[in-house]
Amino acid sequence: MPETAGTRPLLLLGPLLRHVDPVSATIWVETDRPCDVTVLGQRARTFCVNGHHYALVVVEGLEPGSSTPYEVHLDGQQVWPAAHSSAPPSRIRTTGRPGPFRLAFGSCRYATPTSVDVRDALPPDALDSYARRLLELPEDQWPDALVLLGDQVYADEVTPATKEWMASRRDLSQPPGAQAADFEEYSRLYAESWGDPEVRWLLSTIPSSMVFDDHEMIDDWNTSAAWRAEVTPTDWWHKRICGGLVSYWVYQHLGNLSPNELAENETWQAIQQRADGSDDAGPMLDEMARAADTEPETVRWSYVRHWGSTRLIMVDTRAGRALDEHDRKIVDDFEFDWVDAAVRRSVEDGVEHLLIGTSLPWLLPHSVHDIERWNETLSVRHHGKPLGRLMEKLRQAADLEHWAAFGQSFERLGRTLIAAARGELGQPPATALVLSGDVHHAYAAELVNPGDLDTRVHQLTVSPLHNQAPHAIEIGFKVGWSRWARALTGGLRALARVEGSPLQWRKQAGPFFGNELGELVLEGRDARFLLWATRRDDDGTEHFTQVLDTRLS
Repeated sequence: MPETAGTRPLLLLGPLLRHVDPVSATIWVETDRPCDVTVLGQRARTFCVNGHHYALVVVEGLEPGSSTPYEVHLDGQQVWPAAHSSAPPSRIRTTGRPGPFRLAFGSCRYATPTSVDVRDALPPDALDSYARRLLELPEDQWPDALVLLGDQVYADEVTPATKEWMASRRDLSQPPGAQAADFEEYSRLYAESWGDPEVRWLLSTIPSSMVFDDHEMIDDWNTSAAWRAEVTPTDWWHKRICGGLVSYWVYQHLGNLSPNELAENETWQAIQQRADGSDDAGPMLDEMARAADTEPETVRWSYVRHWGSTRLIMVDTRAGRALDEHDRKIVDDFEFDWVDAAVRRSVEDGVEHLLIGTSLPWLLPHSVHDIERWNETLSVRHHGKPLGRLMEKLRQAADLEHWAAFGQSFERLGRTLIAAARGELGQPPATALVLSGDVHHAYAAELVNPGDLDTRVHQLTVSPLHNQAPHAIEIGFKVGWSRWARALTGGLRALARVEGSPLQWRKQAGPFFGNELGELVLEGRDARFLLWATRRDDDGTEHFTQVLDTRLS
């Protein structure tokens, strides 16, 4: 990207407040040229990736439980807050304050309301609506954290303006067509998604934790070995996956890491050691991405967030899959051992609320779960035969790729959570909450069998922030919880001799459709789940209203 003419550097995107603990924070920015970035007297030099310039400022020496307004300076010139801004000052609010811990979460945000095609008639953007709501609330009612559970950008579903821009730089009749092809096009998607003024303020003030799902790379990413065998040999895939993973590393993953993890991250340290940040790290990050795609153990995208008596274990369920048809795992053994260890440490540390973040729901509507188990069973049993090939086509067409479609992993996560809930790892927490998105509706479900648990185990699914489900999908998920649908799919399972699960769950609330955002309110051993949804009246008036408040503990 050519640098903007002029004498002063410009702030293109951010600031994003990312990792925050009791005494430190990280703040991410994108600028138009190399410069020094200063926040609260602490300076970082920008680094360059494919002609773009970024910085991650580590702010240390903060007080636990404090609230500190901050500004961003580029080469000594204040660039944030923007001149004449009416929003409250951006601030770093460290953990340790009295009162409940509030966490907002959701997934699937397609661009911004001003950039989408009006003919799509999407409901109002829930993240944008939430930001406007916070602007009217006192600071003590703001959330302490924001968790974004996948599809922060849609690389395979671009806006009209982006499609026109893509057509100006390459031939869209050639693969991958009107989809992100490289890092440059990914950078535009992030600018389009995070440039909304209200959301920009929100991300500058509420610490955010993120993880990818398929649309950040491509629809059906790593669905199966057959999918990889079809896609990876193409002449466009290498640039696509490198652009997707490098942009994810820069825009999302860096901010997920604590200062200690940054100090131990070899890729980040290699970038920091470049003399003045002007050497382009693009080729080095391409090598990292290429290895991550073919050897998942080389990069760990999963991470842990520590929030006092609450612990979030964010699990990568996309990049690290084991896809051999006879040994499918949504999280490979190397990564799941890490998850198990993180759960054990959390329980040993005495957390009250154990959160598992995963872009894909663990507990689905019963009939949907049955269909995914049925599909996997027949795919494995008839692999390489006509019925197996038919099951593979159905798997990809219907997106049958959640935890239920990886039976080994579904049961292993159940065993892990049950061990924690029974007190086998230490004092059981009050709740174990699996936070997910992806399926373009919201619901709450609770594990009810086994019934001898000291911890209440819930699945909380909130999606989308800004998108919508096709009507047929909406109908399918509505009936997916019904007894007659479960009887029908149970018959399919029986005919195919699908192995059953000892786990049983029931729906607590939902399904809810539209654009939505969830909130957890955690205080002591008490936990509540709130759901907010948007709607638009016929006259264009937008509303953001609470549609659920249920106790989890």
